[in-house]
Order: sequence, then C-alpha cells, then structure tokens
Amino acid sequence: MTTSTGQEAFERIIAEDSRIEPTDWMPDAYRKTLTRQISQHAHSEIIGMQPEANWISRAPSLKRKAILIAKVQDEAGHGLYLYSGAETLGTGRDELVDQLLTGRAKYSSIFNYPARTWADIGAIGWLVDGAAICNQVPLCRASYAPYGRAMVRICKEESFHQRQGWEILYELAHGTEAQKQMAQESINRFYGPALQMFGPPDEDSPNSQQSMEWKIKRFSNDELRQRFVDMIVPQVEALGLTFDDPDLTWNEERGHYDYGELDWSEFKAVIRGEGPCNVQRMQRRRQAHNDGAWVLEAAAAYAEKTARATDSHLIA
Repeated sequence: MTTSTGQEAFERIIAEDSRIEPTDWMPDAYRKTLTRQISQHAHSEIIGMQPEANWISRAPSLKRKAILIAKVQDEAGHGLYLYSGAETLGTGRDELVDQLLTGRAKYSSIFNYPARTWADIGAIGWLVDGAAICNQVPLCRASYAPYGRAMVRICKEESFHQRQGWEILYELAHGTEAQKQMAQESINRFYGPALQMFGPPDEDSPNSQQSMEWKIKRFSNDELRQRFVDMIVPQVEALGLTFDDPDLTWNEERGHYDYGELDWSEFKAVIRGEGPCNVQRMQRRRQAHNDGAWVLEAAAAYAEKTARATDSHLIA
C-alpha cells in the first residue's frame, strides 16, 4: 500500500469513527503519539502500585489488607495490558521499560505524592482513581482498537477501586472526630493534584488537539476536569466533608461548578522530578527490576528450552 493510499484509508476510518487495527496503515506521528501515551499510562499503573503497597502491612483489618492486595494486583495487570497494547505499535516491552528506568519516559505526576495516612489510601481510591475513570472511560472509544479494548476491562476494575476509596473515607468521616479530621486533611492534600491529573490547561497542551482530531481522545483536558469537578462535589457533600477551595461554587449560568486556579508551578516542578517522592519512586522501581531480573532470565531460558524441544520433535 502506498503512503497516499494508506493515508486516505486511515482518514476514512477516522472519519467513520471506526477503529485502526495494528495491521492497518497509520501515520508515523499517530504511531508515535499512541506509543508515548499508552506506555506512559502503563508506567503510571506500575509506579502507582507503590504508595498503596506500602500500606498493605499496615491496613487496619484483615479485610482491608485483602482488598488492598487485590487492588495492587489489579494495577499490575493494568500495566501488563497496556504494555501489550503499546507493543502492537512496534516498540518492544524491554525498550518501553528501559525508557522508564532511564528517565526518558514519564508517568502520572500524582504518584509522586506520599500516602501519609490510611485516609490517603481512601483519597487515592476515590479522587485519584475517580479522576482516572473520568479520563479513561472515553478512551474505551479510542480510535486505536487495542487501546480501546484494554480500557474496557481497566475501567471496570477501576470502578471497584473508586468504590473502595469512597468506603474508606465514608467510614472515617462517620467515625471519631480524629478520624474525620484525618479524612478531611487527606482530601485537602489530594484535591489539587487529582484535578491536575487531566493535564495542563488546554492552551498549554500542544498534543491534545491533534489527539482529539485522531479520536484518540474525545474531550479536552479542561472539559474532562470540569466533568470531574461536577461529579465529586455532590460526593464530598455526601461524605460530610469539604474541598479546600474557596472559589468552588455553583455557576447557574454555566450549569457547572466554578473552581479555583490550580498550582501549575507545582505541577511543572513535579513533572521535572522535583516532587516529594520522585527520587524514591524511581529508586524502588529500579531496585524491583534488578531484584526480579532472575525471573526474566529463567523465563527466557525455559522458553528457549521449550522451543528447542518443539523443534526436535518436529524434525523427528
């Protein structure tokens, strides 16, 4: 297929709101954008295991430990789905992982904040996973088929994660005064960073418009952020808690909640690697990779042995 013919077929599929499969022709820029986005998403799932895994041994009950273990396992599975999806674009998993370990690839800035208390595990589930769901449900309709298919399962599992976080905060908010205060302080810490998960304002997001034209994304950063704010305000009221945002008010004319300006200088600093846990997160990821190297070597050796045995059987 010539480039011009392939471009025409690609544009027709996008215009029809259909799906691009790995074997279809696609522009290099589309492939590069998707590889960056999907692999960054995968990295975020893997790094995002750390703040929650740190609380497994300190969860307040056996039930909570079991739930948290299952959640962390889910996040690992999400990373594997997404790495597999990224590989269909032509970049091997070893290269994708190496990009993370060497600092050439980014992950979501939200995971560079510490989980200081048990209430933070609730805030991560409710606000962080809630923001992820708001951002990722439209990705189920992404124009790249493997990405969209992976997101269907991921979003279903994330909905349970959000419910788990809500339940933790609800119990704390209806417990002792000290527990309620702990929940409130946690929400205060995670409210701003959770809203920043949708990315910078539209005018500062150069890749967003092209991704929307390719129908990878369906809504802009600011549109998704507004949806999320409109969703969580009634929820925080149901908890009996508040957001530390004096500008958060219902705008009758717009039919949406207005909210205060976010600290984008802090967001940029965390992206640059200057967040509270950037160094720690990558140190632990590299250590885990090195500690698990023997597993990869054993799996590769077993695969090679199995392949030789199969070849010998076929020759015989």
